[in-house]
Amino acid sequence: MEETEVKNKIKQSNKHDPKLAMLLSIIPGLGQVYNRRFIKGAILFIFFLSFLTVFYNFLNIGFWGLFTLGEIPGLDDSRVLLAQGIISLIIVAFALTFYISNMIDAYKDARKIQAGWKIPSIKTNFRNAWDKGFPYLLVGPGLFLLIFIVIFPLLFMSFLAFTDYNLYNSPPKNVLNWVGFSNFYDLIDVPLWRNTFFSVLSWTLIWTLISTTLQIALALFLAILVNDKRLKFKRLIRTVLILPWAVPGFVTILIFSALFNDGFGGINQDIIIPLFGTGIPWLTDPFWTKVALIAMQVWLGFPFIFALFTGILQSISMEWYEAADIDGASRWQKFKNITFPHLMFASAPLLIMQYAGNFNNFNIIYLFNEGGPALRGQNAGGSDILISWVYRLTFETQNFNIAAAISLIIGLMVAGFAFFQFRRTRSFKEEGEM
Repeated sequence: MEETEVKNKIKQSNKHDPKLAMLLSIIPGLGQVYNRRFIKGAILFIFFLSFLTVFYNFLNIGFWGLFTLGEIPGLDDSRVLLAQGIISLIIVAFALTFYISNMIDAYKDARKIQAGWKIPSIKTNFRNAWDKGFPYLLVGPGLFLLIFIVIFPLLFMSFLAFTDYNLYNSPPKNVLNWVGFSNFYDLIDVPLWRNTFFSVLSWTLIWTLISTTLQIALALFLAILVNDKRLKFKRLIRTVLILPWAVPGFVTILIFSALFNDGFGGINQDIIIPLFGTGIPWLTDPFWTKVALIAMQVWLGFPFIFALFTGILQSISMEWYEAADIDGASRWQKFKNITFPHLMFASAPLLIMQYAGNFNNFNIIYLFNEGGPALRGQNAGGSDILISWVYRLTFETQNFNIAAAISLIIGLMVAGFAFFQFRRTRSFKEEGEM
């Protein structure tokens, strides 16, 4: 008798169709009901109906506003409609994720039942759901904040890059329109925008490469000197070299701004004029402003890298150097084949972050000379980098569409550079790929 019951159960299991379970899950919950998981199916169906009831009107208005950006000037605020449309996209993305997960879950349960799996009790199901869902419960609040503090503003900025939002077409008085890639074309086609964009972009790249490379080179040189066994008072020297890092950056920048002042600055009055008889126009000549900015960034940036390199140098085993001495290696060969590779392997990701950080280093550019001096034929200052130019376009001239387009370009450049370098960095590769 028992054998007959077992055979019948096996036959029923073999008849259970996973594809049918997944097909029924087009209406969430029906696939689970087909799998005889009635409580789970009821919960999913209730969630499905609740989602349609709560969000239908919101999503309807959200997508209408996203596509039209409003129709009646003075009544429809395109900014609000755009924000609501983006939130609608995020909600739909979550809903689709759960919808697809519901279909996959029904398919997997059907496969298990087909293989002879016994459906667990309600208590066991609850315990399993708690065990699997607890990590997601902890991650949930952080994910929510990430979406609405980071992702939502990025999406809003990205969408603005494809609109005509500027001072002369500002909501709610006017309704925004989608303009495609015309803002990006203007950066290349319109002479004023083209000249300014390529001038600022070239200076941004030069600024990033020179200032960051110099601060890394200075930190490397000082770290190797301080690590020398023959040097005394190492702790005192390290403390002194790290002091610029201890002072808040904006305080240092404001002090340097006063020191580099053309009229009363101490650098001109006490050093340059006594030696050469005339001062240097640090704040009124674009070239000398850029020289001053690079010098300041080297001063501000090298202490962190110096501390990083110092720690790495102390962790390198002396056996490597002893073996090199036995082989008759010179100091340069030991540096080239032992010291430098170890430093780069351990610090490459942080050095890449230094380049990315300086590419968007707004503080030093704005606090020193507000991106000046002014240049004829450009709507950016002589020392403006892309990020400070975006600030000027946003808060001074209110060219929000062009500012958003430039911000999108900045993000793509930084992300592309970081991704390319991280892929090449051995410290980010799997152990088996080394």
